[in-house]
Amino acid sequence: MTGTDSSESPTTLREDAARYDEIADGLEDLLAELRDEELKDSRLEGLFDEVSSSDPNIWNIVSAFIDVEDGEAVITDESKLARGSWAPEIIEGCDTLITLDIEYGMMPDEFKYTAGKKLTQRIEEFREQAAETRERADELERRADE
Repeated sequence: MTGTDSSESPTTLREDAARYDEIADGLEDLLAELRDEELKDSRLEGLFDEVSSSDPNIWNIVSAFIDVEDGEAVITDESKLARGSWAPEIIEGCDTLITLDIEYGMMPDEFKYTAGKKLTQRIEEFREQAAETRERADELERRADE
C-alpha cells in the first residue's frame, strides 16, 4: 500500500509491523534449520522431494505454502504447477510462500542454496515491510501531534 489510508491508526500499523517481524523471525528459524540440519525429517523435506523428483515434462514449479504460528514457520502444503500462477485465494490463505523450479535429480546442497536464497529474499521483504509500516505509524503520530 502506498501513502496513508485514513482508516490506519498508529496502533494498528504497529501491530501489523510486529506481525511482519514475527513472520520474518519464523522464516529465519526455518532458514537456520535448512542450513544446519539434514533435509530428511526437516520441515522442507516435502518441498525437496517435490522439486527433485517431479517430472519436469509435466510440472515446472513447486511452491511451499508457509504459515507462521506462534513464531514457528509451518509448511501447510507443497503444490506443483504446470504453468501460470497461483489463484489469489490460494495465496491469501498463507503468510508467504516460496517457489522453486522443478529440477529432477536436484542434489540436497543445491536445494539448500536455492531454497535458502528464496527464504532470505522473503525475510528481507518482511523486514522492509515492517520498517515501512512503522515509518507510516510514526508519520501518523507526528501529524496528530501537529
